[in-house]
Amino acid sequence: MAGPLSAAVAHLCTRLQPQVSARTAAGFREVLRRLSAPLQVAVAGRIKSGKSTLVNALIGRRVAPTDVGECTRLVTRYQYGTVDRVEVVFKDGRKQVLPFDVGGMIPNDLEVDFDEVSHLEAYLTNAVLRDLTVIDTPGLGSLDAASVKRTEELLGVAGGSARHRAFDGTDEGTEGKEDEKEDDDADLDPTSRNAVAGAEAVLYVVTQGVRADDQQALAAFTAATASREAGPVNAIAALNKADTIAPESVQGSDGDVWKAASLIAEKQAATLKPRVADVIPVIGLLAESAESGGFTSADADALRQLAALDDATWETMLMSADIFVSWECDVPTGTRTRLLEKLDLYGIRCAVDALRADPELTAGALRRRLLDASGLAKVRGRLDAVFRARADGIKAAAALASVTALAHASGDAGERQRVHDAIEVLLAKPEAHQLRLLEALTLVTSGAVNMPDDLAEEVLRVGSNADIGDQLGMKGRPQRELSAFALERAGWWRSFASFGATPAQSRVAHVVHRAYFLIWQQLREQAG
Repeated sequence: MAGPLSAAVAHLCTRLQPQVSARTAAGFREVLRRLSAPLQVAVAGRIKSGKSTLVNALIGRRVAPTDVGECTRLVTRYQYGTVDRVEVVFKDGRKQVLPFDVGGMIPNDLEVDFDEVSHLEAYLTNAVLRDLTVIDTPGLGSLDAASVKRTEELLGVAGGSARHRAFDGTDEGTEGKEDEKEDDDADLDPTSRNAVAGAEAVLYVVTQGVRADDQQALAAFTAATASREAGPVNAIAALNKADTIAPESVQGSDGDVWKAASLIAEKQAATLKPRVADVIPVIGLLAESAESGGFTSADADALRQLAALDDATWETMLMSADIFVSWECDVPTGTRTRLLEKLDLYGIRCAVDALRADPELTAGALRRRLLDASGLAKVRGRLDAVFRARADGIKAAAALASVTALAHASGDAGERQRVHDAIEVLLAKPEAHQLRLLEALTLVTSGAVNMPDDLAEEVLRVGSNADIGDQLGMKGRPQRELSAFALERAGWWRSFASFGATPAQSRVAHVVHRAYFLIWQQLREQAG
């Protein structure tokens, strides 16, 4: 069900349709369709970064193929359905139901003419997908010309999409930087860029080494999402394969893998800032096996046998994957190979340590221990905090950006003015302030409006958190202090808007002032 902000934007589109050209009205109908759908999150990243494995973990079912094949070169949308099914969607609009393989996964290779395929639609009876559609995109560096053409045709944006202006419908407030940004997504191939054009948010998967072109790719991916700029409003990153980090190579890790991963994630967050809200370490393989039913009671029994080995043998086996599989012991080589494929050495060590500490652990309890060790809970928590909790605002803001872009693309000054006036009326309502705040945050973090570093940090904090304590940077402090601080900052931003700010900064400052004032009002009501 659409939230109040999405409903308000939908009403605006419906009311404007008779007043705009047929082409713009068709664009509005697509905006309306997206507003009524669940929040769409594109999972993006390099080839071999473990994107599909993480998709399986998030969905809670091993359904996305993880080996390189035809299906991994296609966009696949995972959405809620009353009956589990996968549809191959062809370029000419035909659909063909695709049977799952014997393991319940989408088959890696299609028994159809691959060149005629547009994309895949996967419908799953899965509670996670009731309010979240997950879009698995081809890995960067794995794309070919045919994939480019397929994705462009799927999304209907082969000629590129108009970049949005600020909600005020004018070029003011961007400080002349729009033209400079026209080609800022040129570093991303068309397939990857267009694969996420229908999404409102991005989960970008990285591994230990973040490169300069990762920053460029992330910027392009997030800029492609519903024509929105990159920022903490619509993007988080996951540092996958955290168990492959050598802790001795990370200063301050004290030999602990998770501490090392957390330190690297902090550095990556600083590198990718302000493109993402956060970087969260995770072990996708371990999460997938523990969450999607891949870990069985037979696996638990095999781990119990390993836990009974003497320490010298056990430590020797953990030296490498090859030694683990080939070393002589009572557990069959095939069984050890299976464990390695599901858990890798880190997960196997975690399981054996848990069983040695508590030999009475059941298979179910051991699975939960492995799930805890994967870091998936924190990724889901950030997805909830950054995306789900603000899905209504994110979807409404993305929709308004699309509406503005459609009006600009029409070339009709009168139509553009009508859309601008209607948006201004909507944004003038107190309940719509969240949209202004999200837009102000996007303008500042994208560099469209320049702010001093300390003020940009404050806009980022106020705009990218849902909890009042986090918004004020005073989590856990007494309500009286929160209220006084909110009122003081509201006054400061109002003064800044009137004295010393550029016109573009002033518009952002008024939005931040209003945000603090509304926080102060909310705290007063709670106290009352």
